[in-house]
Amino acid sequence: MNGADTAWIIVATALVLFMTLPGLALFYGGLVRARNVLSVFMHCYAIACLMSVLWFIFGYSIAFGGGGTGYWGGLDKMFLSGVTVDSLSGTLPEVLFFAFQMTFAIITPALIVGAYVERIGFGFVLLFSALWMLLCYAPVVHWVWGGGMLADGGIFGDTGVRDFAGGIVVHETAGIAALLIAVVLGPRKNNTTPPHAPWMVMIGAAMLWVGWFGFNGGSQLAADGGAAMALTVTHISAATASLTWALWEKIKYGKASLVGMVTGTIAGLASITPASGFVGPVEALIIGAVAGVLCQEAVNLIRNGLKIDDTLDVFAVHGVGGIFGTIMIAAFGQGSWAAQLGSLVIVGIFTVVVTMVLIYVVKAITPLRVDEETETNGLDLAVHGERAYDVSS
Repeated sequence: MNGADTAWIIVATALVLFMTLPGLALFYGGLVRARNVLSVFMHCYAIACLMSVLWFIFGYSIAFGGGGTGYWGGLDKMFLSGVTVDSLSGTLPEVLFFAFQMTFAIITPALIVGAYVERIGFGFVLLFSALWMLLCYAPVVHWVWGGGMLADGGIFGDTGVRDFAGGIVVHETAGIAALLIAVVLGPRKNNTTPPHAPWMVMIGAAMLWVGWFGFNGGSQLAADGGAAMALTVTHISAATASLTWALWEKIKYGKASLVGMVTGTIAGLASITPASGFVGPVEALIIGAVAGVLCQEAVNLIRNGLKIDDTLDVFAVHGVGGIFGTIMIAAFGQGSWAAQLGSLVIVGIFTVVVTMVLIYVVKAITPLRVDEETETNGLDLAVHGERAYDVSS
């Protein structure tokens, strides 16, 4: 065990949890109407709790168990079986590696929340998120990070896919799932109301930015120069994408908005995520510069061209950003084109199939969408019996 590595990953684990609670919750909560902000908080909080328990029982074993098929890790590490205080994963205590990866299993289904806010059934959120994490996310983790079929020595030969912190594992899977739920769910009854609290969106985005240092820097799994470089390129990409998003808004619409600028931050962070362990500052500048424009145009295409109410632009920002960053690894000569593109296709098809099956299975068990009256009055009071604000004041 390396003490410095262990200390850094303990900090990184806290930072990645901080991304969901409270970062993502505030970012998403500020983007909805005031009558639905508590429901967004509830979704993020409940998912964090449920994924933690399920990762402990099944998820970690499926992702990082000793299964030799290349498709899943098996169930030999259910309930952390065989993992003691002395067990190691590389230079880390294995229980710490478990905890670090648990925070990724929390935020990935939580990202999907942005696609279905203001109209989704709470029971559907819980059951779908649970099954999706176990049956879609965890197997993909095994394929890419657990020594499975897409890793080195797998179906792409000695040079497997390069995905440092989750462009494919986190952002592609969550983005595709979000888009599919949005399509099946249908648009909100009123989808023209602006965000109720842009200041809350900015605070959430700032927390995500800070937390992302643990997300990407921690994925080095060591306290060394590689972690420092991952952190640095993450920051450069985020800053650059924020500026190019705002500039592109100014050019197109005459004004640069706060919500737009901080959305650009998230686009830059998602785009650098898969590449953060393989590129330097100049490449990060390029990735961020393109991401700010590319993801904004993806938002416009999905909203206005395809008329899909992916409410908080999960696919356009996370999905497109993660896919773009994964491709840029090959473009900068740090990965195989076959492995990068092939893995995107394989994981994309797998995510589509599993997500669609789960949507219809879960929909048959618990309602997908709330009734029209609940949607009109807001989910906070109707579903959870609380209000974020005193409407009489």
